[in-house]
Amino acid sequence: MKKNNIIYLNGLIDLAQSRLGSKIVYKTDEFFGAVKRIINPWPPVFKEGVFDKHGKWMDGWETRRKRTKGYDYLILKFGKPGLIKKVDVDTSYFNGNHPNQISLEACISKKKIPDKKTKWITIIKKSKTKANSHHFFNIKNNNYFTHVKLNIFPDGGVARLRIYGSMKTKNKSNNKIQNLTSVVNGAVPIACNNEHFGRAENILAPGVGKNMGDGWETRRSRGKNFDWIIIKCSSPGKFNKIQLDTHHFKGNYPDKCSLQAAYIPNKISEKSIVSKSNKWPYILNKVKLHAHKKHNFKNKIMKNKKVNYIRINIFPDGGISRIRAFGRPE
Repeated sequence: MKKNNIIYLNGLIDLAQSRLGSKIVYKTDEFFGAVKRIINPWPPVFKEGVFDKHGKWMDGWETRRKRTKGYDYLILKFGKPGLIKKVDVDTSYFNGNHPNQISLEACISKKKIPDKKTKWITIIKKSKTKANSHHFFNIKNNNYFTHVKLNIFPDGGVARLRIYGSMKTKNKSNNKIQNLTSVVNGAVPIACNNEHFGRAENILAPGVGKNMGDGWETRRSRGKNFDWIIIKCSSPGKFNKIQLDTHHFKGNYPDKCSLQAAYIPNKISEKSIVSKSNKWPYILNKVKLHAHKKHNFKNKIMKNKKVNYIRINIFPDGGISRIRAFGRPE
């Protein structure tokens, strides 16, 4: 949600992305478009005049025209159980070959592919779809699910399925140092002022960035502006080491950065977090950054203070691949 040039991310991540271990475990058909494309992290594209042996190449999951009764569906298994808050069924570039309707079900199962005894709960009722459109749905169910089933009636194509929510995580031993800004451990993005070229949640992802698009990148700033992002840590902790990685960012890395942090014991609105973050104490004063490099910093300013929120300021703009804050959770 964007308001007053601030993007409120609501602490939600895309649970359907493969880097979190999520994958398609079953589909009824994928004649025209491979089902794995529906969870591709990149926005869909259209390739004019490109055909394969089955027909027009489309960037999404597309089934053949159904000549029998029934409908097509896929089953997605989450890497970790997820609490679903919002869903985007995206039919971008599917026009005349999009489904007539869709619905979404969810379940809890220990099996890779749920069996016939599995109880599925409808979280999106059968809904009409439009060509070349995003279809957003708010989900009110408060259960953590392991699988979802996307039904398309009776057939057709869907470019992307985004399932926004939070993962169920287990607290690791307090005796071990861990990355408190890892999405796998439960860290989430709260807000940022821009994510024009790369999504904010990318900097919390595990592993090394695959390319320049696998990071947080802002548009080119003009004037005396600077860009920022706020992250809620997986748990409160004391940091002893912070790593800022500009991997793949060579002509567009930030010139400088600074880090602020705070401990907020009570649940407050994202708007309040953003408005107060300007006055948070610094854990890293403004420092020079370099292209395509891991920058390691010792937390000398607030090493004995517990924090659970971090604000990264980049000057004046640019891209960061990953942020890692190592410490013991408390």
